Amino acid sequence: MGKDLRTYLKQLDELNPNSIRVVGEEVDPRFGITGYAARLAEQGEYPGLIFKNVKGAKLSCISNLLTTYERIALFLNCEVPDIPRVFGEKIRNQIPPTVVPAEQAPVKENILMGDEADLSKLPIPVHNEMDGGPYLSAGVMVIRDPESKEINAGIYRHQIYDKRELGVWFLGAHHGGLIHKKYEKEGKPAPVAIVLGHHPGFLMGAVSRIQGIGGEYEVAGSLIGESLNVVKAETSDLMVPADAEIIIEGEILPEKEAPEGPFGEWPGHYLGGGSVPVIRVTCITHRNQAIFQDIVASSREHLMVGGIPRSGSIYHSVKSVVPSLNTVNVPHYARMHCYISLHKERDADVKKAAFTALNTEQENLRHIVVVDDDINVFNEEEVAWAVGTRFDAERDQLIIPKWNGPGGLLPTNWDYHEDGSHTARMSSAVIVDATKPAPPIPYPKRAVVPKEHVDKAKPEQLRALSDEEKGQWF
Repeated sequence: MGKDLRTYLKQLDELNPNSIRVVGEEVDPRFGITGYAARLAEQGEYPGLIFKNVKGAKLSCISNLLTTYERIALFLNCEVPDIPRVFGEKIRNQIPPTVVPAEQAPVKENILMGDEADLSKLPIPVHNEMDGGPYLSAGVMVIRDPESKEINAGIYRHQIYDKRELGVWFLGAHHGGLIHKKYEKEGKPAPVAIVLGHHPGFLMGAVSRIQGIGGEYEVAGSLIGESLNVVKAETSDLMVPADAEIIIEGEILPEKEAPEGPFGEWPGHYLGGGSVPVIRVTCITHRNQAIFQDIVASSREHLMVGGIPRSGSIYHSVKSVVPSLNTVNVPHYARMHCYISLHKERDADVKKAAFTALNTEQENLRHIVVVDDDINVFNEEEVAWAVGTRFDAERDQLIIPKWNGPGGLLPTNWDYHEDGSHTARMSSAVIVDATKPAPPIPYPKRAVVPKEHVDKAKPEQLRALSDEEKGQWF
């Protein structure tokens, strides 16, 4: 058995037992699961939550798991500032998957066919107030390109319609959507499998920006740190992760669509409407004591899972153009922003880095801030300080009109009308140069305490005021 969700949870528990909390009381899948995550977020707390008793379901649910940089750094075996670099390096050194026999695949411990393949038995949440229904938010959909025979994997949103049918929402140039159109053109059903519950490296491998169709299994292996075990599906020739918790097998039906949405997407707004292709479930396989995995939609976790892989891809792209790159951060609270720190050797480095980042993540990036390598881009206060002291709006701001769109997930890519309709439009991007002038021009130095004296301080020796001191001074 390879690394999976359970080995990661064990690793996380050993590092910090408070990282995972169990909810024993019965919760309603309609807002009960996300209600806990939202309440804790109000308190600034983001533990992974295991729900043992979800009303109407037979399996446990884990949610809110990937909510901190430290939890990402844990499985990448690095420090937080090194996440983009390590992620970017790993996706370059891909590891092919390993085929294992069915008897060695934990996900084959329970095989449900026909009427037993019932989606209502899964603890599928309704996430936000106006959502159109229950959604799979952490399902990695696997589909094979009929031409190249490559397997493509990606996280798509899936609205549940009934016990045996669910939708799939493709956006723009999603590879899964392009593959589906090939089957649709031939009037054939498209075999798919939806993977629920696996190692974080598998989830993030599925949303990494890689060239061409396919390669996600290889990237997942590199992020996990070992070859991904795969096994043949029950009702198709797809190869699926053998160590997953749950796999929903099915096929996208030709020429069948259903109304979809709305759904609270990662920018924090609802998006939906219209029709989407329908998946008919053919089989569900799962491990003993399987854990259904959910990502809290339109939340910190949603942003982290999407943002970290983008940071890694942007790092890899920018490093090839500006070798003096230090690191990048696509912050979890605003995936539309990207902070880039570099050792500026020439003034042109800023625009080269910024445009490379924009071209790597064309759909979503709107605001690029480039800073020097003495600024910690994982600290919003430092980025804001650099903008305040090293940026002049007249000289250091570049606005790029009609950069991306039309339409998409971001509300600024639409014009809204009094009758409630909306029309797709293009929107702009901005580059903020918050760097000092390139050498040899001098610039005022930053005020800092000498590092050797900072290192001499011993915080562990700090204590509270004694009673004698309180009496003396108070």
